[in-house]
Amino acid sequence: MKALKLITGAAIVSCFTMCSQQKKSEMNDGNQAERSAIADEMDKLLKDEMAQWYPKVIDTEDGGYLSDLDSNWVIRGQQNKMIVSQGRHVWSCSKLATFYDDDRYIGWAAHGAKYLQDVMWDKEFGGFYTLVNKQGEPQIDGGEDRIIKRLYGNAFAVYGLAAYHNVSGDSAALQLAIDGFKWLDKNSHDAELGGYYQFMERDGTAMTEGLGDAAKDQNSSIHWMEALAELYMVWPDPVLGNRLQEMLSTIRDTITSDVGSMRLFFKKDWTPISYRDSTGEVQERGFQWDHVSFGHDIETAFLLKEASEVLGLENDERTDIVGKRMTDHAMTKGWDSEIGGIYDRGYYFKDKPDLEIIEDSKNWWAQVEAMNTLLIMADMYPDDPMAYFENFKKQWNYIKNYVMDKERGGFYSGGIDKQPRMTRGSKSGIWKGNYHTARSMMNCIARLRNESVEH
Repeated sequence: MKALKLITGAAIVSCFTMCSQQKKSEMNDGNQAERSAIADEMDKLLKDEMAQWYPKVIDTEDGGYLSDLDSNWVIRGQQNKMIVSQGRHVWSCSKLATFYDDDRYIGWAAHGAKYLQDVMWDKEFGGFYTLVNKQGEPQIDGGEDRIIKRLYGNAFAVYGLAAYHNVSGDSAALQLAIDGFKWLDKNSHDAELGGYYQFMERDGTAMTEGLGDAAKDQNSSIHWMEALAELYMVWPDPVLGNRLQEMLSTIRDTITSDVGSMRLFFKKDWTPISYRDSTGEVQERGFQWDHVSFGHDIETAFLLKEASEVLGLENDERTDIVGKRMTDHAMTKGWDSEIGGIYDRGYYFKDKPDLEIIEDSKNWWAQVEAMNTLLIMADMYPDDPMAYFENFKKQWNYIKNYVMDKERGGFYSGGIDKQPRMTRGSKSGIWKGNYHTARSMMNCIARLRNESVEH
């Protein structure tokens, strides 16, 4: 197998989010030694990080991947298995197999793909279960009284299976990814108003009023777009292409506000869930539904560009403008300019002149996503006053100093400058895996080394 060094897929344009070759050469001549040194440092840390995960999380007894590892990487806890983390492990292993030309990862990805097929796919009604126990028995998720399926989780199953097919050629994995897409497109897609409903009954019936009045949402939408892009690279079906274009336009032009932040939750007609006109007490109770999520904004700047490139849209100025605006908004409103780090939440109160930070913790996934997007912006806009490359370096230093566990390896769940207790937190759970860290570091290593993708 020949390694393809950029983790966006084999069919994507090799200059993905890069300047012209001439401009790139001019841009990097002065700092290529520095870029290479950072890449080497990241490369070592990525290999060390992944060695902590695999093969330790491979469940040889019940299939799939183990979920719960404590702060010392000891296997401990319930070991329930969630479709999100299971699908993400399949994706990570598939991409690492290519990135490091290491067939061990193909075997570990195959192990997870089989579990998605044999256990997490609902043989009676179709679609993927959200949660099963260690033995593979479907579980009721959260506070619900019945099994509910979610666009968000199903998206990551399709995402992982498509990536695994790309590296292995496994036709069964591709068919399951296609089946997942078609099941969601039949049940979750809103043919009238666009987008996809985030919740479905077990039989696929869309919950058009949602749960808590939120029929559609930003987070499911961005990751479904991501999954559609991954699948389109191995199965360029015209309906799939239309859905990918629809999600790109919806996220860019409807979900994203004019200031560059995304609205989070919506009614079925895309009316945002907002509490800005309510009392302070109501606003505080509603912050989970209505806030600025800087990490999602800066991650989506990358995902929009990726989708545009996968679709082959040339000179997509609109997507570039919005992606830059999203990045700049996160960096001017939600970034710790002193030591680095993206804050978790902000809010535009109606009677106050500017955004206020309402949660200054720094979740690990947002930190690595910021690093990836900042480097992309540095290469697209090398002379911009935002000084993206300098901020990329500051962000990388922040991650090394406050998010990485220097003693035991891996990433804390949040920056210890704000949450020192995170040093005692688990390294893995159903909501914490390695997809964000692996993707960001693989992308950054490739970009720093100026390595391109073969088609």
